[in-house]
Amino acid sequence: MIAENLKILKEKVNKTCEKTGRNPSEITVVAVSKTNPLSVIKEAYGAGITDFGENKAQELRDKSGECDSDINWHFIGHLQKNKVKYVIKPSVLIHSVDSETIAEEINKRAASINKIQNILLEVNTSGEESKHGLKSEEDVLALVEYCINLRNVNVKGLMTMAPFTDNQVIIRQCFSMLRTVRNYINSRGYALTELSMGMTNDFETAIEEGSTILRIGTAIFGERNYS
Repeated sequence: MIAENLKILKEKVNKTCEKTGRNPSEITVVAVSKTNPLSVIKEAYGAGITDFGENKAQELRDKSGECDSDINWHFIGHLQKNKVKYVIKPSVLIHSVDSETIAEEINKRAASINKIQNILLEVNTSGEESKHGLKSEEDVLALVEYCINLRNVNVKGLMTMAPFTDNQVIIRQCFSMLRTVRNYINSRGYALTELSMGMTNDFETAIEEGSTILRIGTAIFGERNYS
């Protein structure tokens, strides 16, 4: 099932890229493996997936210790200061940094293992109070400037989540806003390259708006069982 789902997903990604004049090689698909057991992750790995995303720190720590060493692990959930220690070693990229406190803790933990930790800054482009993230261009710029002085942190780009809605206008606005914020930061002399946006229900719109990282769960693994 996973191999077939992945084939369908890649076809959709390629079709959208062709329509928008983008190269599919510019886009990384992160398989959101939260709640899935190791057997399912290993099946997905066997189908060709090398990037996996987890949203719980201890779950990332535990799963990464049991899987192939060449998997690229992404931490995509809200990160608390006391949980940073669990994600530093396995994470190729942390998607959800939204404060100086978390950035400083990441820097400290990364320094302790001689690692430069790549991160994304989370931006709340939807205005939803239930979502985490920085809320203005100036807030994002201030955190980028703060992180520049952290020796073991490297800001690669930005991340956002659109509302779960069928309204494509609202979804597109959220993704377009993230791209605008990235361009604003880069106009100030920085070189952020990554835009992590787009999930199963909206990844085609995200590609059209410049996404470089898609976080895909259901379209790869099927509906989750939370029981």
